[in-house]
Amino acid sequence: MSLPHAILTALLEKPSSGLSLTRRFDRSIGYFWSATHQQIYRELGKLEQAGFIRALPSDQPSRGQKKEFEVLPAGRTELTRWASGEQDSKPIRDALLLRMRASAVVGRAGLDEELRRHLAQHRGQLAEYQEIEGRDFGAAADPQDRLRRLVLRAGIGLETFWVQWLEEALAEVTDMDAAEGAGGGSGG
Repeated sequence: MSLPHAILTALLEKPSSGLSLTRRFDRSIGYFWSATHQQIYRELGKLEQAGFIRALPSDQPSRGQKKEFEVLPAGRTELTRWASGEQDSKPIRDALLLRMRASAVVGRAGLDEELRRHLAQHRGQLAEYQEIEGRDFGAAADPQDRLRRLVLRAGIGLETFWVQWLEEALAEVTDMDAAEGAGGGSGG
């Protein structure tokens, strides 16, 4: 049920058209809650039908015109209800961790390359988050900005964890490969 709430949040921050909203998702909310453009458009229709949002009146004819949406009081009430409720944390479900577990059984062939690839991705994401923090949150005194910065700091913390863990994992796999190479064994 979180995608509709992500959309309500984004629309409360700034009324937007579907296209503008999908672009904003790609640049902000999408860092921690991803959705395809089709999913966003489908949810906009459902939210409008439920009476949570409405298309803003336009001076232009509606055919071919982008509709901008705003949140109605019922949508704000729903978002408030959801935001103040409880949600259990979800366990980590990451294919890389499963691949490492499988590699322990079937061998490590290609594992070091995959670890390097993931490490490069996480380093890139960490650098992007740090750049956003420096650019957008120099002196975050506004309560909304302080909360947004906390979300960004969570992303920075997670990416920092992944970079450190991947460096450790890569060192471990490299060490295992070297030990097996010296002893004549095979790593996979």
